[in-house]
Amino acid sequence: MAAAGCSVLGSDDGGDAKGGGPSFTVAAAGDVLIHPPLTEQAAKDSKAKGGKAGSLDFGPLMAGVKPVISKADLAICHMEPVVAKKGGPYEGFPNFQVPPEITTTLKDLGYDTCSTASNHSIDHGEAGVRRTLDALDAAGLKHTGSARSQAEWEKPLIMDVKGVKVAQISFAFGFVRNEVPADKPWLANKTSFKAIKEAEQRARKAGADVVILSIHWGREYQSAPSTSQLELARRIAKDTGINLVIGHHAHVVQPMEKIGNTWIAFGLGNQMARHEVPNGQSEEGAIGWFTFTKRGGEWDVKAQYLPTFVDVPPEPEDPEQPDKLPAGAVRDYRLLDPAVAVKEGASPDGTKYSDEQLARYRLAFERTQGTMLNRGAIKDGLTPLHELPE
Repeated sequence: MAAAGCSVLGSDDGGDAKGGGPSFTVAAAGDVLIHPPLTEQAAKDSKAKGGKAGSLDFGPLMAGVKPVISKADLAICHMEPVVAKKGGPYEGFPNFQVPPEITTTLKDLGYDTCSTASNHSIDHGEAGVRRTLDALDAAGLKHTGSARSQAEWEKPLIMDVKGVKVAQISFAFGFVRNEVPADKPWLANKTSFKAIKEAEQRARKAGADVVILSIHWGREYQSAPSTSQLELARRIAKDTGINLVIGHHAHVVQPMEKIGNTWIAFGLGNQMARHEVPNGQSEEGAIGWFTFTKRGGEWDVKAQYLPTFVDVPPEPEDPEQPDKLPAGAVRDYRLLDPAVAVKEGASPDGTKYSDEQLARYRLAFERTQGTMLNRGAIKDGLTPLHELPE
């Protein structure tokens, strides 16, 4: 991404204001998992804007994070599901196939690259991997974690970020429906410490100055990191040169922790998803914001976070009248920055938020903040990107 102009969110001169060396910012967010109700919302939003029958527009759904994502020098998304052919068929759990239009929305938000290793990477076999990566290519998004050939797998993803060579690698603990074929292990990266370390070494050999690991791990709906997450995180921090670890899969926010000199974001929750039974936390997520500055030949990383929240409309009492909802009810799925929502008190179109909505946004921010800090990260300087208004 081209460097942003003057902003509290980023640097614009390639250096640190306090006299350090090269500097750049990274934004990373949680799972993008498009369940069928979100596709229905995209159809509704497209129709409202005069789109053709059958067209989809995920832009209004996710626009709430664009002001932050678009400011990062490098913005990283996690594309969990398989991408379908344009027009479908589309599927939800357990064999995800989602509209390719989501990839163009991610690009428009400001994302530069997506990790693609997840437990759903091979829901539809090799053909699904190809469709997903082809769609990301068409949208102008880089990707890593799955591959269409051994040659593609062997070439590390290295991006020039304000003159710094930044590599991204991506791994998943395992797969829901299928195993990776023995003769095509490159279709999706399966987690092992050995494989992660070898991927970092390939990236370093190819010239990477910084290596970022995206990893699909942990236990679903558990806000505390599992024992295996903690053990692997400690080993990565101690025995590799990986500069940052970005975790996914739990669908709820998990803490950040600095282990040695390495920041671990154990789990960033959902960026966008709609689980059938929200547990109150699956609507919440976080964007990790990391400022890299080279000092004394080493990379210093400052970590921050931005809570996010997905507004979920209630189920209609009458399925025959899906638009008939109680007065004051949320009408549309929308991804929000809770602090901005509380500050503004109204949506971008001027619709005032109810007291109940504002209270929910405060809860999302405060609960995410509490989770982020519950492994002692405050002592290492972890702060919110902006504060919740009084």
